[in-house]
Amino acid sequence: MWSWLKEFLGLREDSAFLKKVSVSLPFGIGSAEWETDPAERKAAWSLYVELVTRIAVQPLEVDTGLVREALNSLYSLFGITRQVLKEAGPNVGASRESVGGIAIAVLNNGLRPFLAKWHPLLQTWEAQRPPHLSPKEHERNWSEESKLRAELESLRRDLEKYANALAIIVGVNK
Repeated sequence: MWSWLKEFLGLREDSAFLKKVSVSLPFGIGSAEWETDPAERKAAWSLYVELVTRIAVQPLEVDTGLVREALNSLYSLFGITRQVLKEAGPNVGASRESVGGIAIAVLNNGLRPFLAKWHPLLQTWEAQRPPHLSPKEHERNWSEESKLRAELESLRRDLEKYANALAIIVGVNK
């Protein structure tokens, strides 16, 4: 197609996007290098937006927010990731070096172990909340809260690496 016609129709040259990417990944995944395609970039963009707009990559300062809300937000990434990958179809790939493969590894190697550990512990503590205490006060009284927040911060740093890898895939300048 002629370039003037592409411009007239508002079509962008695919070459404006990164084709070959190399990313470093958290959770012991390592690094990956491959040539992306438009379906992978679109899926990466959706995942990137979900990550950078929630607590997953934003610090949860001491005495702010509820750790329950942070865990719920992290848990929702499972459904969101599944939906993005299903909608993107097999073109996003399930190989290790694909957006789909990376997303699945992040869920299984990073989020799942963290949530499997902390969700039931917090749930047990929450069930013991006396009616006169707010959820925030009750969380603050939990002997494990500071440890959970420390591990949440460590997870956040790893998820930030994942978000940075997604940014590289879609060509977002940080």
